[in-house]
Amino acid sequence: MPLYKTLEVNSSTVVYVWKIQESEDELSSNIVLTDKSTNRLKGMKSEMHRKGFLSIRHLMAKAGYLDTDMYYDKMGKPHLKDGNKISITHSNHFTGIIVSKDTEVGIDIEKQREKILRIAYKFTPIEEYKTIANTEALIRKLTVVWGCKESLYKIYEQEGLSFINHIIINNFDLMDGITTGEIVYSGIRTKYDITFIEFEEFTCVYALKK
Repeated sequence: MPLYKTLEVNSSTVVYVWKIQESEDELSSNIVLTDKSTNRLKGMKSEMHRKGFLSIRHLMAKAGYLDTDMYYDKMGKPHLKDGNKISITHSNHFTGIIVSKDTEVGIDIEKQREKILRIAYKFTPIEEYKTIANTEALIRKLTVVWGCKESLYKIYEQEGLSFINHIIINNFDLMDGITTGEIVYSGIRTKYDITFIEFEEFTCVYALKK
């Protein structure tokens, strides 16, 4: 089974990344789903989505959890019954989870695609990136920014939260692999530490609430 990466963020927080290479039947083996999860899986028309769903359960097993240990709230945010924090992500043939014993966490994996150049204005002030002449570098940087905002959004879980108006990602160098971010909403400012890594033309971002 291809556990792709395990990243120990700190003594209480771990990231697990899976690269999907198995058939759906292979991913179904040794996984016991709740009735709710089984019905959810059956309702997925895309084989890739079903594989992603199953591979995340394998990642949970690596972290010591069963499908019965997780539930979703009305906003669709996953929670662990033991009180630990979890966030999950799925992009193409990669899935990931981050689990923490004491910190709110968020994770996002995105494929680096040219499409992001066309939609960047929707989530970030695009004029801030005009000094980046290299298209590949611009795609990579914007993908990180999107992943940062997705990760923070997953943590905050607030209806009406706007990527462009409420989530701020501080400037960073692609070589550094780290940045910081803030959510400013309803007069409250919340700060986050963010890390990002790149592999096989994908970007993985994970955030921890300070």
